[in-house]
Amino acid sequence: MSQIVLASGSPRRKELLEQIGLEFDIFPAKGEEITTKTIPSEVVMDLSKSKAIEVASMVNDYNEKHKELTTPQDILVIGADTVVAYGNEILGKPKDEEDAKRMLRMLSGNTHGVYTGVTCVFIDKSGKAGLHSFFEKTQVSMYEMSEEEIDRYIETGEPMDKAGSYGIQGKCAIYIKKIEGDYNNVVGLPISKLYQELKSVGIDIYLW
Repeated sequence: MSQIVLASGSPRRKELLEQIGLEFDIFPAKGEEITTKTIPSEVVMDLSKSKAIEVASMVNDYNEKHKELTTPQDILVIGADTVVAYGNEILGKPKDEEDAKRMLRMLSGNTHGVYTGVTCVFIDKSGKAGLHSFFEKTQVSMYEMSEEEIDRYIETGEPMDKAGSYGIQGKCAIYIKKIEGDYNNVVGLPISKLYQELKSVGIDIYLW
């Protein structure tokens, strides 16, 4: 037996894994998102690693403490973190509506990078663990947004739980001019690269 665990409560990541036909459990990481890194690619890899390790430890501890309820199995934990970066500034989720407005003004009419870091933690039946991390970058260009359009978009509530204060798969789609790279990466999980990276380390995710 084996188990795949998504270390994220993001409905978008859940939908992407369901889209490719995977069966998995969801155990969101609960720890604070703290990193000393400043380069976007390093930030997302560091945070995804923290999330995956935290959840892998939780799952492993639970299985150890409840052996009468669980069957020894191989476990694959997938942790992910996404940030938007414009210039030298990393844009996470907005603190409030004013912060969302500030970010959208910054992105309006410009091109920015979206980085997603992914960490996979493997734990086999004997408890032996391994780890593999990578990141993906997509360039996104946006049309100019007027103050009225920014306010209208913020009023929908959609920006408030998203890095960079927008969702490419939602109502902000009308302001996306073009993208260079993986669309799903901007949504929150580069599933094609995830599959290829796992394959490169000898893991067929459909046979896990």
